[in-house]
Amino acid sequence: MKTLANAIQKGGQGKTFATCHLAFDGAARGLRVVVIDLDSQGNASYTLEPYDSGLNASQLFSDDENLVSSIFDGRDNSGISLIRKDFALANIEKMNGDVAAAALRMHISNLRKYFDICLIDTPPSISNLMASALFASDYVMSPVEAETYSIQGMQAMVAVIQNIRLRGNPNLKFIGMLPNRVNYRDERQLQNLAGMRAAFQDLVMPFDCRQRGSFAEAQGDQKPVWQIKKTAARVAAKEVRVMTQYVFEKMEIV
Repeated sequence: MKTLANAIQKGGQGKTFATCHLAFDGAARGLRVVVIDLDSQGNASYTLEPYDSGLNASQLFSDDENLVSSIFDGRDNSGISLIRKDFALANIEKMNGDVAAAALRMHISNLRKYFDICLIDTPPSISNLMASALFASDYVMSPVEAETYSIQGMQAMVAVIQNIRLRGNPNLKFIGMLPNRVNYRDERQLQNLAGMRAAFQDLVMPFDCRQRGSFAEAQGDQKPVWQIKKTAARVAAKEVRVMTQYVFEKMEIV
């Protein structure tokens, strides 16, 4: 099993969009996918609600070594399994950071018996939840809008990733920034995108996802964008498939 966190220190960038579509595409490829929703907003939990495993995300910070096996032993774990957001996640910020990270690492290690991919949706700020996710992950990617504040958030995220590598996860690989919700009619955004590519170079994925209503519609309908029956959605689906193929290749899954 390989683990990927979607993380950036700024809300509204498209982490949940990327997490859910990677899950949908992975399942369509016949992979067993588990999604952990650590974001208190719970958007991934809403979109993936039909795949709820019955396990709460806050339970992954306990010291119960048998927790994962008690849920996933003896069941069909094909397709998508959601470990949903719950209100007790707020209590994780009161834990010692090293203890929280060690607990999540243990449970994710135990998930390896049942799944091929683990995807983690993180909160939009550095916290025990985000840090624990990065300590437990093999890969991280960062959706980012072509806006000044978003780019500043990405600069902070690059520093966080370097710190996580130094503090205990030296093999954490950064897949890159996904330029997201790009409005090609907005000259300012295009200039920001060009500036982002110039500043971060190879850290930016060599494509983007544009601003499209089909993405929000798909997430609200709890389905991937390629199941939306509109012409615009077909164009959006092609963009998403480029992203998922790129990420899975970087993760050496396909």
